[in-house]
Amino acid sequence: MNAIRSILFYVAALVLTPIYCVIGTLILPLPARIRYRIVSTFGWTRLMMWVVEYICGIKYKVEGLENLQGVKPAIICSKHQSAWETMALQMVFPPQVYIAKKELLYIPFFGWGLATISTIFIDRSAGVESRNKMLDVSKKRLNDGFWIVIFPEGTRTEPGAKVKYKKGAADMARALEVPLVPVAHNAGDYWPKNSWMKRPGTITVSIGRPIYPDGRDLASITNAAHAWIEGEVARIRQ
Repeated sequence: MNAIRSILFYVAALVLTPIYCVIGTLILPLPARIRYRIVSTFGWTRLMMWVVEYICGIKYKVEGLENLQGVKPAIICSKHQSAWETMALQMVFPPQVYIAKKELLYIPFFGWGLATISTIFIDRSAGVESRNKMLDVSKKRLNDGFWIVIFPEGTRTEPGAKVKYKKGAADMARALEVPLVPVAHNAGDYWPKNSWMKRPGTITVSIGRPIYPDGRDLASITNAAHAWIEGEVARIRQ
């Protein structure tokens, strides 16, 4: 049964993704927040999350929403175990953008869709120049009311894996003088990294208190995020 559900998910993705990528291309002249609502809030993301819940049987619950009260657009520093959280975070948080390598922009349909939702593309080979450009664009996105999602592990990790966090999220939080909001979840238990099979169940998403960069170095900010996220993931999985 799980196999059939998983196949239906991919069928839905294959049907809906090209449609919304074309829609996204047509609405590029519209303001960024309106494009986001069309493609994400009321469009592709919401439809795919419906498929995930009602066909794959994967639901979710959110803890710690009170920690977002009074927080202006900031950095979302999230655990990364699957593709699930790239969709679910859009349902949990206010409008947001992702940071992605520029090569993804050239993938037919997928890359067009990323461009539609104001993704921040970076050239990893450009070094300091790429960082400065990323910070400039990120500041503009924050001023436009978008939160910025960063996965500190740099790639998807399996549940229980011990991975050193990169300092990019802390660097951005300090450079732009905004808080870093840690997010833990156990999506990997139901949406495994190296498997196409989805397992029904309820994913827990936990939002921590903002970590403010004032007077802290990169290591201190990164270590604080790492300690909270990993400790919270361990608690969720018990």
